[in-house]
Amino acid sequence: MPPLKPIPDIDAFEERAAIIQYDGGLSRSEAENRAAQAQGFRDAEHYWQVLADYVVSRKLP
Repeated sequence: MPPLKPIPDIDAFEERAAIIQYDGGLSRSEAENRAAQAQGFRDAEHYWQVLADYVVSRKLP
């Protein structure tokens, strides 16, 4: 069975990134990377790319 692919959850991503940024004192960029990793993505860039591809194609990779 192939591994499950992460599914972007923008509400959870934004909330977690904000908490990490403000409570953890990290930059927004690092907070977004950690929030993306918490959902199973490599980093924020990977998260946003999967989300953008989904918006265009309506299919997850």
